[in-house]
Amino acid sequence: MACARLVVFTTFVVFATPGAVATRRTGVDPVLWGGAHPLDSARSRDWRIEVELTTGERSSGTVPRAWAPPAGSDLPEVKVHQPPIPHLAVADPELAGLVEAEATRQFSSIRLIASENYVSTAVLEASGSVLTNKYSEGYVGRRYYEGQQVIDPIETLAVDRAKALFGVEHANVQPYSGSPANLAVYLAFAEPGDTVMGLSLPMGGHLTHGWSVSATGTWFRSVRYGVRADTGRIDLDEVRDLALAERPRIIFCGGTAIPRTIDFPGFAAIAREVGAVLVADIAHIAGLIAGGAHPSPVGHAPVISTTTHKTLRGPRGAMLLSDAEHATAIDKAVFPGLQGGPHNHTTAAIAVALREAAAPAFRDYAHAVVANARALAEALVERGFDLVTGGTDNHLILIDLTSRDIGGKPAARALDQAGIELNYNAVPFDQRRPFDPSGIRLGTAAITTRGLGVGHMPVLAGWIDDVVKAAVVGDTATITRVREQVTELTAAFPMPGFA
Repeated sequence: MACARLVVFTTFVVFATPGAVATRRTGVDPVLWGGAHPLDSARSRDWRIEVELTTGERSSGTVPRAWAPPAGSDLPEVKVHQPPIPHLAVADPELAGLVEAEATRQFSSIRLIASENYVSTAVLEASGSVLTNKYSEGYVGRRYYEGQQVIDPIETLAVDRAKALFGVEHANVQPYSGSPANLAVYLAFAEPGDTVMGLSLPMGGHLTHGWSVSATGTWFRSVRYGVRADTGRIDLDEVRDLALAERPRIIFCGGTAIPRTIDFPGFAAIAREVGAVLVADIAHIAGLIAGGAHPSPVGHAPVISTTTHKTLRGPRGAMLLSDAEHATAIDKAVFPGLQGGPHNHTTAAIAVALREAAAPAFRDYAHAVVANARALAEALVERGFDLVTGGTDNHLILIDLTSRDIGGKPAARALDQAGIELNYNAVPFDQRRPFDPSGIRLGTAAITTRGLGVGHMPVLAGWIDDVVKAAVVGDTATITRVREQVTELTAAFPMPGFA
C-alpha cells in the first residue's frame, strides 16, 4: 500500500516529505489519470502539509487485509486496516460488517461535509469505554447517585479544560448535542411567547434559532434577520433596525452555512442597546476559535453554545460556555430543566478532545483548515462556480449551482457516487424547494485531518467540476473514473480508528 511508504510523525495525520511524493504515486495507472497524475500539475510546494501532528498515533504494524463490500454495495474493494472490533464481530457479525463497511466508506471517500471530522483514536476509546455503564444525575459534588468517585474528576477535567481553552468563567459539558444545548438557553433566559431573534434558516441560520418547524419557533415568537442580496453577507444595520423594532429577549449569532467571519463585537453592541442576551452559536467554528483561526466571541457574547465535533474534532456532544453571572441559570436549564444524567463516556471523550485542542499543533491544524478552504474556494471560482459571498473566511464553502442547470440534490448525489461526500443546501434567496435546493455546502475540516493540503485543492475542485458537469448530461463513465481516482488518492492518507 502507498500508506506504508509515507512518513508518520506524531499523530494520525500523515505527511510525506517532498521526495516521497513520487513514491506515493508509484504504480499509478496512467490511463486512470488520463496520462498524468493530477498532483503533477499542482503548484510546487513542501508536501509536508501545514498541519503539525497532535495526538501521537502511529500505525500498529498490523498487516492490512482485503475487505469485501456488502452485496449490492457500490463501495470499492480496498485494502485497509480494519477497526479493532473482535468482540462485536463474534456477538453480532451482521452489525460488525456494517461498521466495517462504514469505516471503509469513510476511508475511501473525500469527506467534505462541513459538520463532520475524524476524531482521534483516543477520543474513540473514551467514547467506547466502561464509562457508559455509569449513571450520574446532577453535577460534580451534587449527584443523586452514589459511586461518583471517578466520574466527578472526569467531568471536572472536561469543565476545567473547556474554561481554559476558550477563556470563559463557566462551562457546562453535559448537553447531549447542539440542539438541546440551544434549547437550554431558551429555558434559562426566556419564557414561552418571548421574542427571540436569529438568522433565517435559508440564509444560513439554524433550526433552533427560532425557525418555524422547530420547537423554538413554536414556543417562542421568532423574528429573523437575513443577508444582503448583493453580497450574501449579514447586514448589521438591518439586524439593529429589527432588534430596535422587536426588542428580542435573546439574539442568536452564528449558523450552519456562514462562510464569513462573524462580527461578534457588532452583534454585542446591538444586544446591549436593546437589552437582549447575545448567544454566540459557534458549533461550526469552535475548533477554529480554539486554534486562533477565527475571532472569539468571548468578551462579547455572555453565552456561547457549541457542539464538540465539527472543527473541534471531538465526540458528538455539546457545551454551554458563559460568564459567571449566568452559570446558575444555565446549569439549572440543562439539569433538571431539560436532561437527566449526562453521558459520561461522551464527557470523557470531550475532555480528551479539549486536551488535544489545547496543544500548540492544533493551532496549525485550525489555520490549515482555513488555508485549505480558501485554496479550494479559489480553485472552484477558477472553474466557474458561483460561491455565496464570493469565497470563505473559515472552513465552509457554499456553492450556488443555479448557473449550472442542476439542483443541489442531484449534484450532491452524483458527487457521493464519485466518492466526494457533501450535502445539498439552500442558498440565500433560493427559489427552489428545501428538499431540492440550489446549492451544495462543503467544508475542509475532515480532509485536513487526513493530511490533505492546499496543493490538493485544485485537484478536488477539478473532480467536483467534472462530476457536476457529468451529472447534468448523465455521463456515468466520468463519475466512475473520478470514483477510482478518489479511491487511489485516499489510500495514501490513513485515518484514525484503523489499526
